[in-house]
Amino acid sequence: MGLQLPRAKMDLSASLDELEQLADSAGVDTVARITQKMDEPHRRHYIGKGKLEELVQLTQETGADMVIFDDELRPQVQQELEEVLGVRVIDRTLLILDIFAARAHTHEGRVQVELAQNRYMLPRLVGKGTQLSRLGGGVGTRGPGETKLEFDRRRVRQRITKLEKEIEGIRTQRKVQRTSRQARRLPLVALVGYTNVGKSTLLNWLTGSSVEVANKLFATLDPTTRLLELPSGQEVLVSDTVGFIAKLPTTVVAAFRATLEELSDADLLLLVVDITDPRAEVATEVVKGILGDLGLGEKPVVTVLNKADQLLTADQRVGDDPLAALTPEALGLEPVPDTVLVSATRGWGIDRLKSVIEEMLNTQAPRIEVRIPYDEGGLVDLFRRKGVVESEEHTPDGTVLRGRLPAHLAASFERYRLHSLGARSSRGVRRDNGS
Repeated sequence: MGLQLPRAKMDLSASLDELEQLADSAGVDTVARITQKMDEPHRRHYIGKGKLEELVQLTQETGADMVIFDDELRPQVQQELEEVLGVRVIDRTLLILDIFAARAHTHEGRVQVELAQNRYMLPRLVGKGTQLSRLGGGVGTRGPGETKLEFDRRRVRQRITKLEKEIEGIRTQRKVQRTSRQARRLPLVALVGYTNVGKSTLLNWLTGSSVEVANKLFATLDPTTRLLELPSGQEVLVSDTVGFIAKLPTTVVAAFRATLEELSDADLLLLVVDITDPRAEVATEVVKGILGDLGLGEKPVVTVLNKADQLLTADQRVGDDPLAALTPEALGLEPVPDTVLVSATRGWGIDRLKSVIEEMLNTQAPRIEVRIPYDEGGLVDLFRRKGVVESEEHTPDGTVLRGRLPAHLAASFERYRLHSLGARSSRGVRRDNGS
């Protein structure tokens, strides 16, 4: 059941298509859909009285045992609808939480999902009477007992408090991990995007890893980080994250904040887009909106247009990389800077993407010239691995390196820095990269 509202960001038909995908992911068979256009939801039962009667009749005719609403329902509205319809009523939020619960495999993922579920459940606990359950009677208690409803609410609040403490522990642990990673001085590239756009497949191609891939919504809930070697030999970390979706529940965003905090440390975001999705533009705006809400709107971004192989005919899908000569203009698209076409399933465009990642990271890396003593060979190796060496020269006093380094590495080289960048030593052997 969907409601078309004047200020909706997504077309109702597209939103219900997505809701049906979510239902299918949860193992639910959809037998019918029904819509209504209104200026605002009805206060008592979300939809108009006439449409509600129509929904009752449709539910009976189809034998449906559940009605799924496309928006999050207020607790009182949800209860009212269940009483009128005589079947279970759930909303988009609960459906997403159910899928998350099925997909979470790690302890961290399960804790985050359970926290979101309990926060959703608490305001929906409704009493069915005033009978006392005598659960708290005896010495040292306040009063003779408490109602079953009060007990349930207290138990859920206690569980929320416990889960929040666990999440705080996870946040602290992640902070330690980030500090350790920063000590290794590795740039971080994070994959972001709508759910089921191919982020995990892209991670596998970029890093040669074997992260589990599935063609379903929210296949990835637990973040995965792997090492990537760029064309110059520079090493970076690539992290896969949970996919976003329209109307992502605030309870989910809050519960997964510890995971999403990883994005705040990213040096570069790869915004992965399913170019075959007719709703790609809306989906991209949803992702950008969530990134903005997380305070990440100013991060450098490379847009990765995935599944480009599906735009080609069978005759065009020949060669090692048929996308090499394919430009946005050829697809009728406006050329956009920092945009790369790829096919993550076939590995096409991956080399080009690696080069763009390197170029983007290097634009954030200041040029520097240093003379490193020969007994500090580890720093020379660090410069070669983490930076881009434009020239290398061996002098009696040490190795002179000119090139670019990530900003967070500059302090390690400051004491050996030559401030007259571009100056050439009159003695020693000089080597320019690529010469």
